[in-house]
Amino acid sequence: METMQQDHTNTGAPVLKVMDTQCPFCSVQCKAQVIEEWAPGATKPTYRVEPKMNAASEGRLCIKGMNAYQHALHRERLTEPLLRQGGQFVPISWDAALTLIGERFTALQDQYGRDTVGVYGGGSLTNESAYLLGKFARVALRSKYIDYNGRFCMSAAASAGNKAFGIDRGLTNPLSDIPLAKCIILAGTNIAECQPTLMPYFTRAKENGAFIIAIDPRETGTTRMSDLHLKVKPGMDAALANGLQKVLLEEGLIDASFLGARTKGFAELKAHLEALDLEEIAQLTGVSEANIRKAAVTYGKSSTAMVFTARGVEQQTDGYMAVRAFLNLVLMSGKIGKPGSGYGAVTGQGNGQGGREHGQKADQLPGYRLIENPGDRAYIADVWDIEPEELPGKGVSAYEMMEKVHAQEIRSLLVMGSNPIVSNPNANFVEEGLRKLDFLVVADMFFSETAQLADLILPVTSYMENAGTLTNLEGRVLLREASRPPVGQSRDDWRVLSDIADQLGRGQYFEYGSAEDIFEELRVASRGGIADYYGITYDRLRREEGVYWPCPSTGTVSTGRLFEQQFAHEGGRAELIPVDNHMPAELTDDAYPLYLTTGRVLSQYLTGVQTRRSRSLAARDVESFVELHPKTARAYRITDGELVRVTSRRGTIVVRSRVTTDIRQDTVFVPMHWGDSQCVNKITNQALDPTCRMPGFKVCAVTIEPLVSGA
Repeated sequence: METMQQDHTNTGAPVLKVMDTQCPFCSVQCKAQVIEEWAPGATKPTYRVEPKMNAASEGRLCIKGMNAYQHALHRERLTEPLLRQGGQFVPISWDAALTLIGERFTALQDQYGRDTVGVYGGGSLTNESAYLLGKFARVALRSKYIDYNGRFCMSAAASAGNKAFGIDRGLTNPLSDIPLAKCIILAGTNIAECQPTLMPYFTRAKENGAFIIAIDPRETGTTRMSDLHLKVKPGMDAALANGLQKVLLEEGLIDASFLGARTKGFAELKAHLEALDLEEIAQLTGVSEANIRKAAVTYGKSSTAMVFTARGVEQQTDGYMAVRAFLNLVLMSGKIGKPGSGYGAVTGQGNGQGGREHGQKADQLPGYRLIENPGDRAYIADVWDIEPEELPGKGVSAYEMMEKVHAQEIRSLLVMGSNPIVSNPNANFVEEGLRKLDFLVVADMFFSETAQLADLILPVTSYMENAGTLTNLEGRVLLREASRPPVGQSRDDWRVLSDIADQLGRGQYFEYGSAEDIFEELRVASRGGIADYYGITYDRLRREEGVYWPCPSTGTVSTGRLFEQQFAHEGGRAELIPVDNHMPAELTDDAYPLYLTTGRVLSQYLTGVQTRRSRSLAARDVESFVELHPKTARAYRITDGELVRVTSRRGTIVVRSRVTTDIRQDTVFVPMHWGDSQCVNKITNQALDPTCRMPGFKVCAVTIEPLVSGA
């Protein structure tokens, strides 16, 4: 929404345009105003950004949010469809682009079957676009192959939450509960750099006497806030959580009445924990027995406590089970479903929560329904006005789609809101596969690394130009209004999908005039599902700023706190499960003696396609880097600031060294935001979690050496 404040020309006052918007980046979804000012006689405007009050961010913005507008206004924005011809991209009309897509998709499906065309989405799309992408794959293409980059963000925690609690909604408590907690465990989450506007919640908790425990192989802005830092070996989080549970059991710090009344499976878990050896766990994790005991006792004795997990725990080949181990800890102590006590999976992407609820995942239908459940299929088929048997079956996860591409089982791909050539593990393999495609269509704002391989690029609108809802990390649905007109010929994602569906002869299923029209259908599609949005409307979002789900009626008012009386499973009980001390899928050896772990930095986001177009953000981190301990640097004859070759069994990258005592000696760290020769995912391991299909980004074996030998 924009407002113009124009003064009379005889006053010589500037002309202001105030644009209300919402940061497109992390899962807090902070609100902001972008103010465009035209000084008298100026040939171009200046911009300033002011935070806007909302319940989650409390009126804060971080450096990314303050500068997000710069990429939306960047001169490199794609403004018209581009077709690859003779190795070059040439402009074509939308009509020509859509006709070509219809012809190529139809021809390939006629020759190879409907599943030969796949769809690859993103966790930053609005709920409306995510919903429509799932519908497009299943109704317009009638293909089973759809998944999205959120598979790499939240799948482990989502699967664990659904199995343990019966529902997956990032936080079981509102953010406002954090200052009420007397103990907080931050497992594999670097909130200071990934969600910095949340830090005051934790600062207030400390002021209220909270003891904060951080679990991370590195020292970060988040661990520096903590009272106890458990510097765990990469990949050993499940074992550490087992150690914490064992101490709770030994010290009698479990809530027996809660376990008896509200959980099942404790007897099996108890027998499993009693058989474990705490000394062995200390050796496996690299965390002393004394510190494991201190952390567990502090958590167990606290009157209120919260546990948060994020990618450090989840992006592992046992990520699902590692999260289950931390959920065991929460349930054993009974610290959930009340003020100041609960669990939170700290969502990464802007709509990582909503993006997985309404059909982008291979096995899901809107409302967190399952595509293989006959009742769910029948309900959604009725909403979409098709027969249940017309819906395809379950596809495969995001990286497994890349394997299908490489094997040419998928011969054409529509990529929307994602950059898979950089975000997937084993990225060299992914690039090889994408180059094999008969027809690659990429919808993006910029020439991403993936767009550079495309046969056809479609220009789409930025966060300032498209309206829609997004769901933040606490399950609060927010409305982001469009605040400026589209750039050039760019179109909203949902409109692009509707236009392609029309070319495929399925336009009658995609007759929408606005994002709100789509949301009205989403409301009905989600009704009665786990993620029930039926009671949420645009009018209500405008009045109330945001509404928590589940929201089964327009009269539903929620505090945002789940499980106060019962869990979401039939019978109302949560499920405990024994978790093994899992070893990483790839271990170090003489050839690859160091562990590599990956993560984020404050000034960049995802694969950097947008943040690197912000001059203010790009200037803060102009290139990638490898973080290594001084003793490790000396052992490999590496000095601070020199170029280093980092090699795994899958490939090699070249990045600049940062020597620091903040990291374990057996571990190096490289951020995930850069492509090409700096793309860390060229060397990460493609091994997948057997339950949620999350790749093991956080652990692989590497060796390092100076780029120039003898330096």
